[in-house]
Amino acid sequence: MTRKALLLAVLLALASLSFAQAPATPPAPSPHDQMDMGHHGKMADMHKQHMEGMKADLDKMKASLEKMKANVAKIRDADEKERWQANVDLWSGMVAHMEQMMKHMDGMGPGMGMMGHGMMHHDGMGGTQADDKKPQ
Repeated sequence: MTRKALLLAVLLALASLSFAQAPATPPAPSPHDQMDMGHHGKMADMHKQHMEGMKADLDKMKASLEKMKANVAKIRDADEKERWQANVDLWSGMVAHMEQMMKHMDGMGPGMGMMGHGMMHHDGMGGTQADDKKPQ
């Protein structure tokens, strides 16, 4: 009986060693993991389309701004010219701001758009600082 127990113990030890040395096969991706990968691909495509659309809009705004600047140079009335120059200055600032936002969003990548982690406001729900100061 002792020999049989010893033989059984040796066989079990050898079997466990052989399983320990066998290369482990990685588990197959679960349907949930595959869905996450598909979702990430869709988000990347949406991000790319959104960025292309923003660039096209920004290019149109720049072209309109250049026309406005050319028109301001032709205005002779001082008051009218001052009003239009203020308008040009405002739109120049807006275009510069949009360019910065676009660079920021492009650097963040998909899934991190306007309400992504880097752009959340104080209340975490997209509110602005001005919302916090409204009288009750």
